[in-house]
Amino acid sequence: MEYNIAVVRGDGIGPEVISEAIKVLNAVGEKYGHTFHYQYVLAGGEAIDETGRCLPDETVAIAKASDAVLLGAVGGPKWDTLPGDERPERALLGLRKELGLFANLRPAMVFDELADASPLKPEIIAGGLDIVVVRELTGGIYFGEKGFKDTDMGTAAYDVEQYSEGEVRRIARVAFDMAMKRNKRVTSIDKANVLESSRLWRRIVAEVAGDYPEVILDNMYVDNGAMQLVRNPKHFDVIVTSNIFGDILSDEASQITGSIGMLPSASLADGNFGMYEPVHGSAPDIAGTGKANPLATILSAGMMLRYTFGLMEEADAIDNAVRAFLKEGCRTLDIATGDAAPLTTSETGDKVASLI
Repeated sequence: MEYNIAVVRGDGIGPEVISEAIKVLNAVGEKYGHTFHYQYVLAGGEAIDETGRCLPDETVAIAKASDAVLLGAVGGPKWDTLPGDERPERALLGLRKELGLFANLRPAMVFDELADASPLKPEIIAGGLDIVVVRELTGGIYFGEKGFKDTDMGTAAYDVEQYSEGEVRRIARVAFDMAMKRNKRVTSIDKANVLESSRLWRRIVAEVAGDYPEVILDNMYVDNGAMQLVRNPKHFDVIVTSNIFGDILSDEASQITGSIGMLPSASLADGNFGMYEPVHGSAPDIAGTGKANPLATILSAGMMLRYTFGLMEEADAIDNAVRAFLKEGCRTLDIATGDAAPLTTSETGDKVASLI
């Protein structure tokens, strides 16, 4: 089979980790008889430097014509003085909107070999940890009405949190469908004791739950949810929540695993189209040093094989190769322990590719 992938290398360590993910994808293609065609496009700071815009129209057009998008990372202090709408990170919001990527999946797993890296007590994560955060990605406060107005206390700024029934229903179905393939438990996180948008959210999620009688649904306020993630993370299987709450809680979930460099993500549209990227940022301070951990990007490529291309065996091959990498004691700098010398970014890609 042949697949067309739009590739955004991005800024900072983005190009480095993308190169290693492509190295692993090519190893998969060679083993299983697939051909992956890569078309490189600009977004983020690199796009600003070359075109003056963080998200050129050509990038959007090529992405829409592709089977999937693989993205490294965007942003950096070089562009911090730009207005909000012109900053590199705005390219991510633009891609999500233009490509209809309404569902963000962020798995947070504690690999047995990396349990010591978790900041949580060993007894809390004993036996491993496997949570998926399903975050609504194209609605809520990030995309709501924004503006300024005069008040008695001076100029005020506002951002509106708004959700429609349809937006909540479709993200809830993603969460319940995922739960059916896992441990059949969904926790919906909101702030229904304060926000009207959360009260609507809770009502629609309950309606969707009626179509999934095998799945246990519980509701949790976001402040309690943040606390339980560190106090009792095994309570969770699939978490479904709004854009802003998901942004915060998925980062918290990533930290309890011990290394943000190990965590992939997928942003999905209706159908099979998706954009795949590591959870971590561009880390410009280590760009070009060989210190970046490419495993999150490699695992993101595995999610692409699974969710967009439907290549389950091939996706398992990537996941298993990463596990074998860890079991052999191989480490990158961010997860290194003991006296063993950490592998460079390129050496890590070479090793994982060899294990496919």
